[in-house]
Amino acid sequence: MPQFGMIQIPYELLIGWRYTRAGRTTRRNGFISFISGVSMLGIALGVAALIIVLSVMNGFQKEVRDRMLGVVSHIEIYAAGGQALPDVALTLRQSRANPQVIGAAPFITAQALLARGEDMKGVMVRGIDPALEPEVTDLANGAQTAVLAQLTPGSFGVVLGNELARSLGVRTGDKVTLVAPSGQVTPAGVVPRYKQMTVLGTFDSGHYEYDSAMAFAHWEDAAKIFRLEGPSGVRLKLRDLHEARAVADELSRSLTGEVILRDWTRQNRTWFAAVQVEKRMMFIILTLIVAVASFNLVSTLVMTVTDKRADIAILRTLGASPGSIMGIFVVQGAMVGVIGTLAGLALGLGVAFNIDVIVPAIERLLNTSFLPRDLYLLSRMPSEPQQSDILPIAIISLLMAFVATLYPSWRASKVNPAEALRYE
Repeated sequence: MPQFGMIQIPYELLIGWRYTRAGRTTRRNGFISFISGVSMLGIALGVAALIIVLSVMNGFQKEVRDRMLGVVSHIEIYAAGGQALPDVALTLRQSRANPQVIGAAPFITAQALLARGEDMKGVMVRGIDPALEPEVTDLANGAQTAVLAQLTPGSFGVVLGNELARSLGVRTGDKVTLVAPSGQVTPAGVVPRYKQMTVLGTFDSGHYEYDSAMAFAHWEDAAKIFRLEGPSGVRLKLRDLHEARAVADELSRSLTGEVILRDWTRQNRTWFAAVQVEKRMMFIILTLIVAVASFNLVSTLVMTVTDKRADIAILRTLGASPGSIMGIFVVQGAMVGVIGTLAGLALGLGVAFNIDVIVPAIERLLNTSFLPRDLYLLSRMPSEPQQSDILPIAIISLLMAFVATLYPSWRASKVNPAEALRYE
């Protein structure tokens, strides 16, 4: 066993590493080295593709989720039966007592029709308290804070999503008619209630579903329009949005009265389930690239074993065991897998962390746009590499490369020295 200082290195490792570097520069060795390099490159590209694609999908999911949570709260508390909460102040106080809750605000939500001339749109009206709304939503922060602050009780003002305002053809200061579904009973039957509202401004959440079908009003005005005695619920913002389900379970046990709690993961369960299924399928499909590249090692090692039959025979006559011979070729294949995986990790992470620079450069070079602003929610390519994705990718790549070496290595260990040296 070779020794460097106090460290003893197994000769299987040294010989396997030497075979990986191709050894003699004959034509046959050069071809084997080329095939080995192709396998290494295939593993690297497969690993890089997996990291880049999953990072971009994580980025898209985070961007859409954050924009969605700019309108949808982390947790919503409703009174049972769809009526007003019996004691809003008590619910707010008990909710804020939970250490995970960093903001709470009352609200009213109801469906209605919004009319402007002959145009009529179905909308979700949300009555809010402009003073408390910034605690629970990012939509009430920044430039749009001043717009929502104009909602005062008794003014019957309304703030519309920009897409909704565009479809109705209204601007700030215009009048619109709100039609409440719960009408008044008259001798002629049930007549819907109408209320003229003043458009105070618009908001842009970055999510078409909300920008095209949501209107904000002061909760006191909304209560009068929909004939409620007070806010119908309380919205909560959490310190960690991923703890929403656990916090909702805790609050369901600690809150007074019969209330219904719904967290953001349940409100958008279908969308997030679809994203997870798509991400899982992409992982499986792209893993096949790594699998193909890894199993190219089988042909590489089979050719190497055929080329090194004389070397194997000499080693066997010098006392090497079949296990040692097998170890040499396992090392050779594992080296290709390790180098390919590390190169793929470096390439994939390099692209994933710099995709905000790389994609715009490609767009300028090709004079095109991959994400047109008028078609997609996002105008830039997001990326968020996660350790929970990267570690499984690296482990699977290494395992595949190791498994691919077993059969050729086992064949090498079965080479008969006398047969191999007969024609040497």
